[in-house]
Amino acid sequence: MTRFLRPGNGDDPAGDYAHLQLTTLAGWRGFIAEIPAVPDLLPEAIWAGLHDDKRACYDDDRIDHHGRLLVVQTPTIRQVITAGRRLIQLNKHAHYGRCGLMVSGPARTGKTTALTQLGKTIEVIHRRRHPRATADIPVIYITVPPAATPKMIAMEFARFFDLPISRRGNITDIADAVCGVSLDAHVSLVAIDELHNLNTSTRAGAEASDTLKYFSERIPATFVYAGISLERTGLLSGARGEQIAGRFSMVRTGAFGQDQQWTALIAALEDSLRLHRHRPGTLTRLDRYLHQRTHGMIGSLLWLIRSVAINAVLDGTEKITRRGLDAVDADITSQTPRPPAT
Repeated sequence: MTRFLRPGNGDDPAGDYAHLQLTTLAGWRGFIAEIPAVPDLLPEAIWAGLHDDKRACYDDDRIDHHGRLLVVQTPTIRQVITAGRRLIQLNKHAHYGRCGLMVSGPARTGKTTALTQLGKTIEVIHRRRHPRATADIPVIYITVPPAATPKMIAMEFARFFDLPISRRGNITDIADAVCGVSLDAHVSLVAIDELHNLNTSTRAGAEASDTLKYFSERIPATFVYAGISLERTGLLSGARGEQIAGRFSMVRTGAFGQDQQWTALIAALEDSLRLHRHRPGTLTRLDRYLHQRTHGMIGSLLWLIRSVAINAVLDGTEKITRRGLDAVDADITSQTPRPPAT
């Protein structure tokens, strides 16, 4: 008898956390449905009079909020969403040669955020237009595993759908099942993250790249890739690369300059803070300092502000200051001095 394994069951230690993984259907749907509540700041007199247990709950809510903060609609996110929606329309009636999109740039520049916000936008639009089509799965989101092989790629698709997978199943069986479900579920967007893990200089990596192309031909959807500096990975070189380059456009992400967009980003984050002693405008006046600390990387900025905001609740200072920012170690990249300009 052939034994079937279902990702998320007792054979998978990570199964209990599937609802937190965007690369599973349950996790993705949870992400789409999630509308985090923004806590209100209590009036001073009520806040000061809270009993310990109620104060602890109130502080926990604010700590949870600062751990998330908000997704700021940066120019890059808007560009990716606009390009993705346009390509979906262009591909809607295409029988072959569908076009795709790549989101490429250094680490911590918002590639995954842009990709997931595009997926969320497409899913919300689909649900609004087809409210009764509850079985539809308009968006697939997967990540490319390190040293990916063709079967590993196929398994990631199957894992997203929670398909039963035989230990003896070959890649053809898995791909047929994935493509069949994708057609039945009216998939319109396939978002593939961490594409830099695909090493096309190896035979397995090149064959994995061919597998993605095979899926793009079998599934009538728009494929969007995201990864670190994809133009440098070899993905666009050679005969395979020429074909990909001829079908995909690219949105490049990067560090923010020290300009009005940077200041506006900081202002949006500051406006979302829920601290009792914080003075509005403190962070925007520190925009140059914050740029130096983070090298203009949005991921590093979010890490820094989230961390210091949580500290402000935990230590009772209830405000963000230059001293508080200095006390927080952000990611290693933002602490590494930039090389001198040439």
